[in-house]
Amino acid sequence: MRVLILDGNQNQAVAAVRSLFQAGHRVLVGDSTSWSKAGWSSKCSQAFQYPSPSGNAQAFIQRIAELASAEPGTLVLPMTELTTLPISTHRQVLLAAGARLVLPSHESLLRAFDKKQTTELAASLGIAVPQTWLLDAGDKPHQIALSIRYPAVLKPRSSEEFSDCAEVRTTGRPRYAGDTKEFLAAYEDISHRASAILVQEYVTGEGTGYFALMRHGKLRAEFAHRRIRDVYPTGSGSAVRISVAPDPEIREAALAILCALKWHGVAMVEFRRMKGKPPVFLEVNGRFWHSLALACFAGVDFPALVAKMAEAGDVESPRVYQTGIRCRWVLGDLRHLVEVWRGAPAGFPESYPGRLHTLHAFLTPVRGTKHDLFAWDDPCPEIGDWLSFIRTAWSRYRGSQRAEC
Repeated sequence: MRVLILDGNQNQAVAAVRSLFQAGHRVLVGDSTSWSKAGWSSKCSQAFQYPSPSGNAQAFIQRIAELASAEPGTLVLPMTELTTLPISTHRQVLLAAGARLVLPSHESLLRAFDKKQTTELAASLGIAVPQTWLLDAGDKPHQIALSIRYPAVLKPRSSEEFSDCAEVRTTGRPRYAGDTKEFLAAYEDISHRASAILVQEYVTGEGTGYFALMRHGKLRAEFAHRRIRDVYPTGSGSAVRISVAPDPEIREAALAILCALKWHGVAMVEFRRMKGKPPVFLEVNGRFWHSLALACFAGVDFPALVAKMAEAGDVESPRVYQTGIRCRWVLGDLRHLVEVWRGAPAGFPESYPGRLHTLHAFLTPVRGTKHDLFAWDDPCPEIGDWLSFIRTAWSRYRGSQRAEC
C-alpha cells in the first residue's frame, strides 16, 4: 500500500517510515519545509513538500488530496495535531480523492483535542481530575488569580486551534504560577497565542501515559513506558524511557475515556500519579507520539497495525510485548541537560533535577539502549534531527534580532 506520512520532522514520523517499510509498504514523507529528517530515511521512497496548515489550511488540503488521488487507496497518516485537525475537518475532500484515513469521527476528535471537554468527561467517569477553570477571551483573569489555590498551571485549551481566517494556530507550552503575580504574567503570555486558557491546580507526581490503538471504541493494541528523563523537566515528551507493563488503574481509566469517545485510531492518554493515590487525568493526545520508536522496538508496531486496519478493517491484538527495553532520543536528552542547567522556570512548584547528576546521567552510556532516530543502516534521520534543530534555533535567533531592531 502507498502511505503518505506527514510532519516529517517529527520523531514519530521516522519510526513510522521504518515500520511501514519493514511491513512492505511504499512510504512517501512530507513536511511544510523543503526537507525533513524522516524524508532523509533510506526507507522513504519519495519526499514531498506541502503548504503549512498554519499559513494556508485550504492549500494544504488541496496538496494532500492531489497526492492521494495519484493512487487511490493511499493511506494518509498525520503525525501531529497541526495536520490532523485540518485533515479531519476536510476529510470528505480527501476521501473523495481516494485517500484512506484512520480517524475517529470529527466530533470525537474535536472533543479529544479540547482539554476542558476531556477533563469533564474524565470527571463524569469517576476519574480523578485537577480542579479546573476556563478563561475565555475577554474574561478578567484577576478574579480567578485571587480565588484559586497555588501552585497552578495555565495551558491553552487546545494545542492547535483554527484562527478566524481558517488557519491552524499552534498555541504553545503551559506556564506555571506560584502566586497572583506569576499567574497574571503567565496569562498575559498565553492569551497572545490562544483564544481560551485552562487553569488547573498543579498535580504533583510522576507523569505517565497509556498508549492504545482502538477500533471504534474497542481496544486492539496497547503499550506503556516509564519516563526516565523528559525533554523539559517540568513535564513533556520523554528523552529517555523504558517499556513497562501497563499500570492496571491507569489502563482502566484510559480505556474508559477512549471507549466513551468511541475512539478510532491511535491515542495516548496522559496522567500524573503519586504513589498510593489514584492517577489524575491530564489530557488525551489523539495522534502518534514522539516516543513511538520504543513501542515498535518492544513489539507493538503501531504504524503497521494502523496500515493493516486501513486495508483489512481490523487487526488482531499483539498479546505481549517486551518490557525493560530502553530507548533514547539523543538530541532530546541534550535539551533536557540544557534545561536543567538553565534552572527551574518561574512558578514551578517541585524540586528540579541536579545539574551535576544530570550531566553524569547524560554522559554515562547504558548498555542495550536503543535510539529513536539513529540506526546503522539508516543514519540520515539522526543527522537531519540536528540540522533541523540548528535551523530552527537560527530562525528564532534571527527573528528575535529583527524584533529588537
